[in-house]
Amino acid sequence: SDTIFYITRRLNLYYLLLFKLCILCIVLGMLSVATIVTLWSIALTDSRVVTAPWDIYRLPDTLKPDHYKLTLWPRLTANEQGLYIFTGKSYVVFQCVKETDLILIHSNKLNYTKWEGGQLAKLTALGNITAPTIKSSWLKETTQYLVMQLNGYLTVGEFYQMDTEFVGELADDLSGFYRSEYEENEVKKVLATSQMHPTYTRKTFPCFDEPAMKAVFHITLLHPRGTVALSNSKQQCYCTFDVSLIIIYQIALPDFYFGAMENWGLVTYRETNLLYDPLISSNSNKEKTATIIAHELAHMWFGNLVTLRWWNEVWLNEGFATYVSYLGADYAEPTWNVKDLIVLKDVHRVFAIDALASSHPLSSKENEIIKPEQISEQFDAISYSKGASVLRMLSDFLTEPVFVQGLSSYLHHFAYSNTVATDLWNHLQLAVDASGMELPSTVNDIMNRWVLQRGFPVITIDTANGHVSQEHFLLDPDSVGTVPPSEFKYVRLWIVPIKWMDAGVVQEEIWLLEKEASNKNLKSDQWVLANINVTGYYRVNYNIKNWERLLVQLSTDHQIIPVINRAQLVDDAFNLARAQLILTTLALNTTKYLSKEREYMPWESAMDNLDYFYLMFDRTGVYEAMQDYVRNLVTPLFLHFKSMTSNWTKVPEGHTDQYNQANAIRVACSTGLEECLNLTKGWYKQWMDNPDINPIHPNLRTAVYCSAIAAGGAVEWDFGWNMLKNATIATETDKLMSALACTKDKKLLNRYLEYTLDSDKIRKQDATSVIVYIANNLKGQTLAWEFVTQNWEYMFTQYGVGSFSFANLISGVTMRFSTNPELDQLYTFKQENSDIGFGSGTMALEQAIERTKANIKWVDKNQKEVWDWFLSETE
Repeated sequence: SDTIFYITRRLNLYYLLLFKLCILCIVLGMLSVATIVTLWSIALTDSRVVTAPWDIYRLPDTLKPDHYKLTLWPRLTANEQGLYIFTGKSYVVFQCVKETDLILIHSNKLNYTKWEGGQLAKLTALGNITAPTIKSSWLKETTQYLVMQLNGYLTVGEFYQMDTEFVGELADDLSGFYRSEYEENEVKKVLATSQMHPTYTRKTFPCFDEPAMKAVFHITLLHPRGTVALSNSKQQCYCTFDVSLIIIYQIALPDFYFGAMENWGLVTYRETNLLYDPLISSNSNKEKTATIIAHELAHMWFGNLVTLRWWNEVWLNEGFATYVSYLGADYAEPTWNVKDLIVLKDVHRVFAIDALASSHPLSSKENEIIKPEQISEQFDAISYSKGASVLRMLSDFLTEPVFVQGLSSYLHHFAYSNTVATDLWNHLQLAVDASGMELPSTVNDIMNRWVLQRGFPVITIDTANGHVSQEHFLLDPDSVGTVPPSEFKYVRLWIVPIKWMDAGVVQEEIWLLEKEASNKNLKSDQWVLANINVTGYYRVNYNIKNWERLLVQLSTDHQIIPVINRAQLVDDAFNLARAQLILTTLALNTTKYLSKEREYMPWESAMDNLDYFYLMFDRTGVYEAMQDYVRNLVTPLFLHFKSMTSNWTKVPEGHTDQYNQANAIRVACSTGLEECLNLTKGWYKQWMDNPDINPIHPNLRTAVYCSAIAAGGAVEWDFGWNMLKNATIATETDKLMSALACTKDKKLLNRYLEYTLDSDKIRKQDATSVIVYIANNLKGQTLAWEFVTQNWEYMFTQYGVGSFSFANLISGVTMRFSTNPELDQLYTFKQENSDIGFGSGTMALEQAIERTKANIKWVDKNQKEVWDWFLSETE
């Protein structure tokens, strides 16, 4: 037989298997032995399940790769069948570290040339021994293995070489070794590129595709004359804290699913994330390019030089790179104050997810993350943004010099190897000990509470008596009972560093070590503010008297409170209200002072939170009253920037002022301020009259395009679509792509949705974004949801797993869900597609269900109160 059972040496199991096999052969008679084997991967003995190794997703610990030699030849023209393919041949040299007669190596969607005896590979020994012959070899599709059963055992300590030759499809699915296309001077060009991370290398050549299986690669690329080939090469040297690369290629790709990929020495990017044109790209584009390049370069240390041992701790790579990206961009552009923006872009962003009962810890157990789709799920906001947030907190309470010293020791010690989180804590502890610093506990004990538990605390301070306490913060207080109990001794307790001020005067830092405590210094008859600059990963609540004092300070002289904390007060208040810890009207009161606010961060925080109110109420009578209130609130800001820019003819000098100018126009126009609408429609018409000259400044284009297309009809939409198709810079394409979803014409929105399944119109990498843009539009919400439910099977199974972010898709099209019928639709969607699956969107679907339940309860409880408040504020 080409396929045999993997059996243990235990005689009783052998006889049991033999007996069962005989019975099965009698029943199935006509089936081949190979077919029987595929039906049998589990045998029962002594009431225990024994699973064949090729049915287990993790590689066994029997072999260790040393080096690969790989040759790939991509065909950049289609063959007679209309397919683009690549051919390859490779060998891997590995060492046997435990006796075994089985070789498992990852392989997915590759067709192999057969060797002697019809086997899929050739095995030779490199020492003075003879390699056992291959008894049988086959491909296990489910677990993505090339399996080789041997006639004898490999010898521990010896090195072996496995040779293969194979063919794969150079598909346009954005994963593995894939095809990308673009036009240059109206001529179609084809390029071959790759996305190997996290589990797609096996789609390019057979390999031990796990992060701890590090090896040296010798790569040869065959390509036509006149074309350029780039690959990773031996160009790294390690010295002190630096990883000095002779050269790091930075490549922009027209088709690329992720934002960028940190291949060592050959970093790949989406075009929008690398290419910057000051005549077309906005200030936001410039910052994004700077931070993403910094993120990828940070990976040269955190990810490449030192690599996580397994995917259950993705934050060791992505959290570090995200945090360091702000430091790198700040070093390059110190006047931007970009380090402050981590609060809006990462801390507040991930709070919204980590406050759900269905969140997950930064570090999970290894055996919980084994399948490729489970691995992909780990690349979420928790790993990136929470990882960055807790590292920022750690750096703050250790101080930067101690933090850097610990990191240097960590990187030196584990260079070119793999780590777990405790390795990091141990090296930071060494730095703490060397500095003489006193902490309330060890780094390990402090940080494990933030890393091994899901969620974060809300710290409540009563300034009347100095009492301070902590609780696990959940947006839906009724979900407390659904949170799985902590598997650790902490029982939802954190060791919390608290930096605070009393009436604007910074006080000595305190630590909360228990569930509750008393501190006489926190007793005050003036306003108290905790978590200065939001360096701590937690929310803060106060007694009502302290909230009232803070509101008075905002209304009288808001600049006494640090700008980051003005943003924090708004964000904390709105989320505390959603969790029913304070009144919703108190949260709304934090926005009243904004008519005097000119800084970007508080405005952005307020609009992010008011956007939730729009999502919940834009289908109710509350909407008009809310529009009136926000329009009154933003009008002074709109007029401020009109004056600052000499009637919109100049650009503000400050980095965040440029952001807030765009905010002022976006909000003023979306709330119907007539002067704003006339401005944006006039600019857009000028462009339509002369398409070769765009009069709209790049900073304002996203807001202006959306406003004009929303106010217009098919003519404005068609013009925008034509300009998108003719755009030569990807950043301009992105601006138009989001703006086209702003139309109120449902026919146009349906047409746009259909375009997402035609890669000639919308690139596969952009399909998810377009669908979510449409779902954000009130007129497009239902259309987008129906489109996803009707096309789920096709998108999930046919269009390419590498093409859609299923987590972002599910989250994006359900953000407005707040009724019982919508909850029923979610349950129906889950049930009807359970056989197809949800891949990397599995967790997002559970979060959508939880979020919808919370929304239903919140709307029922707050709608009348909110409506009355907006009416009273606009009378």
